[in-house]
Amino acid sequence: MTKPYKIKVFGKPGCAKCKTLNQRLDKLLTQEEWSDFEKEYCDVETVEGLVAFASAECINPQRIPAMLVTRREEHTGRYDPVPTRDPKPMDEICGKSRLYQYVGLQTDYTPAGKGIISPKMITTVLNEARS
Repeated sequence: MTKPYKIKVFGKPGCAKCKTLNQRLDKLLTQEEWSDFEKEYCDVETVEGLVAFASAECINPQRIPAMLVTRREEHTGRYDPVPTRDPKPMDEICGKSRLYQYVGLQTDYTPAGKGIISPKMITTVLNEARS
């Protein structure tokens, strides 16, 4: 069955933070509460992954791993990025990791962000996609 939401995860081989983000999403997506989401991993060191990354047009390449939430459009069957309802450069839960234009996260490697995308940050943006 086609799910209404797809999370595009951008990462690369040998990246421990990419592995952690994938594991957190995999664990989360086994729960019934998140059954309307599926994950697509995009390896940015492959042509297909790089094309998907470039097509997203909203992620800083120095802030991988990153994730972008897309929603299936019924009339086309395409998955398009979910627009952010309240764009702002920073918020209380996600800090500077939240994408500005679309619903998603990218890694904040500053001392404040510590290079962490937490489970709470992930669930916050997934809930935003639904609202």
